[in-house]
Order: sequence, then C-alpha cells, then structure tokens
Amino acid sequence: MIDAVGNPQSLLLLGGTSDIALAIAEKYLAEGPLRIVLAARPSARLDAAADRLRAAGASVSTVEFDAKDTASHPAVIEKAFADGDVDVSVVAFGLLGDAEEVWQDHGKAVELATVNYTAAVSVGVALADRLKRQGHGRVVALSSVAGERVRRSNFLYGSTKAGFDGFFLGLGEALRPHGVRVTVVRPGQVKTKMTEGMGKAPLEQTAEQVAEIAVDATRKGKELVWAPAPFRLVMSALRHVPRPIFRKLPI
Repeated sequence: MIDAVGNPQSLLLLGGTSDIALAIAEKYLAEGPLRIVLAARPSARLDAAADRLRAAGASVSTVEFDAKDTASHPAVIEKAFADGDVDVSVVAFGLLGDAEEVWQDHGKAVELATVNYTAAVSVGVALADRLKRQGHGRVVALSSVAGERVRRSNFLYGSTKAGFDGFFLGLGEALRPHGVRVTVVRPGQVKTKMTEGMGKAPLEQTAEQVAEIAVDATRKGKELVWAPAPFRLVMSALRHVPRPIFRKLPI
C-alpha cells in the first residue's frame, strides 16, 4: 500500500528499459525500499536496468512483455501481480521513429500506431481490470505534448499520443469510483536514448526532471501534469492559433 506521504511499496514498469520509467523508480527508491517488476522484452538493456535498480536497493523481478503481442497482455499483467499488489504502475513504452519515413512506409506506420496506441489501450484495459479487483493503486501514463495539437512535423507520432492521452484521461475517470487514480504526464522533448541525435528543443528536460514532476503529481493525486510546467501555457496558446497561421510556425 502507498503510505501517508505517498511512497509505494511496489512498482510496475511497463516498458522496463525506459529512461524515464527507471528515473521514476529511482526517485521512489530514494525514499525507501521497493519491490519492482520490469516488463519488457528480454535483452541486455533489461538486464542492465534490473542490475541498476538492485544496486539502488530494490527487489527486482522481470516479466517478458512484447507491446505488439496484444493477446498476451492480460497474462503479462497477471504475472506482474503474481507476487502481490502493485501500488504504482508506469506505462512508459513507445516508439518515435523517423517522422518523415513513418508516414510514407505502411509497415512502419502500422507498427508505430500499434505500439503507441493499440498496445497502450490493450495494457490499460488489462491493468484496469486487475486494479479494480485490487481496490487501490496509481497509474502513471507517459504521454507527450505532441498529442495536444498535432503538428505536420511529426503528425503520425503526435496522433498516436493524442489517442493515448485521451484514453488514459478517460480511464482515470472510469477507475475513480474503484479507488484507483491515473496521472497523465505530458513531457516535451526529453533527453533520452529515444531522442539521441535530435537537436536540443525548447524546454527540453532530462529523464530525472520528468520523473520528479511525475512522482510529485502522483503523490498529490493530480490527473494531468506538464513537464515542464510552462508547457501548459505554451500549448494553451498554440491550441487556439488558426490553422493557416499554425502551419507556418517553425515547430
């Protein structure tokens, strides 16, 4: 159970090699010991993530998870909860891809949409079923400001995040009567393995900075938070820019 100051005893990372998810785990670990389940495909990166968290004092187990194998997701969630209740679940998997390539390559477009949206819905529904039975818990869903107003420069990725964002906000409303809370986190560009090679962006954050915002928001029971906070004002303004002007903006 989550204690009086918002510290969980157990954590599930769906996307167990995600830099932001691992930073969230380390943020919680700084406050006390944790049992952590890493859900990801077997790899050297997963082994390294498990070792990293064990070195920080966590008890770590792994569950094989393939985002594209949606039929397996209910069983994955059951395995993740096999050793007891999970207090905080972090949904942190996704693909970015080359923005110009993915909308012109059918296979890559379908893969990105499957991983970023269909798999997120699949995991979300299975997770919701388990958390309803558990009767408590928190979900941290890592979305993106790219989904708030989809831009030409990365419209396929942005469209998947718009769907992801809407689904988890709605899921939070549906789970509220069951004692479960969902926090949607909307980061801008984050300096991680996923964004290596990309130029520095305005209001760029590190994984650790996003983790601090996500953990604080979860402790306070917030439903939606931007990382960093000024993005809320930026996106509020951009949402109201007329499309003929919006398409001329250098974003």
